[in-house]
Amino acid sequence: MAITARSGPPLWYGPEMAARNDWVRPLAAAEITALEAAVARLDATGIDIAAIGPQHLQEPALQPLVEEIRAATLHGRGFILVRGVPVQRWTVRQCAIAYFGLGTLLGEPVSQNAMGHILGHVKDIGADYARPDHRGYQTAARLPYHCDSSDIVGLLCLKPAKAGGKSSIVSSWALFNEMLRRHPDLLPELLEPVYRDRRGEVPEGAEPWYAVPVFSPMRDGGLVATYVRSAMRKAQRFPEVPRTTPALEAACDALDALAEDPAIHLDMDFQPGDMQFVSNHWIMHSRTAYEDFPDPAERRHLFRLWLACADGPALPTTYTAAWQGATAGGRPAGIRVAGVPLSAPLDGGW
Repeated sequence: MAITARSGPPLWYGPEMAARNDWVRPLAAAEITALEAAVARLDATGIDIAAIGPQHLQEPALQPLVEEIRAATLHGRGFILVRGVPVQRWTVRQCAIAYFGLGTLLGEPVSQNAMGHILGHVKDIGADYARPDHRGYQTAARLPYHCDSSDIVGLLCLKPAKAGGKSSIVSSWALFNEMLRRHPDLLPELLEPVYRDRRGEVPEGAEPWYAVPVFSPMRDGGLVATYVRSAMRKAQRFPEVPRTTPALEAACDALDALAEDPAIHLDMDFQPGDMQFVSNHWIMHSRTAYEDFPDPAERRHLFRLWLACADGPALPTTYTAAWQGATAGGRPAGIRVAGVPLSAPLDGGW
């Protein structure tokens, strides 16, 4: 297949997005009323968060919102920011009911770690990002641009940081085009499978590492991408994994520099009640380092969802075969470890 530039809705540049606000979608009063009614009803039943399904939040007033999120993330630019969830007057459980319930209207929540968590908590618990078995979302460190293991990743901001913690996103299509334009000699390195560490979260029958290309151009003119350079580096601890070549290192250096370019990526601050939904296949995301509040009750805290979506884009077979496995609907299944039940802990489960 000839390597050609991509064009379409997922191709965008940060400054053009920063100059407009059509990607910010405020909740309407009627939507908040419907959401509050559904939350109160479900909360009163004592339902386990993990047991909530799409049948529990079938509120007609919320359907246009769900369709807008789906259109933006799965069939458009690849992201949307929904603003105005009334988290400050809800309990943590009520916030989880609202967020998880909305998520199930978009797709199937899948496990985000070896503990089977389908409701994640992005919070600094003092983890060390340099350790192979620790995850970046458990730290206050800057996170390099990367993709997660699902069709959509969603975040709900309960409490922002004292300072920092900006969310940064970049179009994978723009990165691909810029690599083709500026570094055509290096781009082929990112079209071949690269080895990544599973960080101790190993599905049954799988190796503790796997290999998948950074960029996968599709025959219909589309493109899907996945990138976690920290996992590439950590995979080098396995003697059976091929050594990273200077050419691959140079290609990743070039890709990282492009993603960091303010002329390409988009930064956004989170307010309490902001929900961000992002396509993992079309967008790489990052976060700046942050300073937290000394009071544990005020520290930065985000809920996270990984969603497998039936109407997600066509994917190479390597995504579900070599990498993640598949849901019953054939979509990327996140991180599943045999014998570990799915759960939605309200305290992070640490």
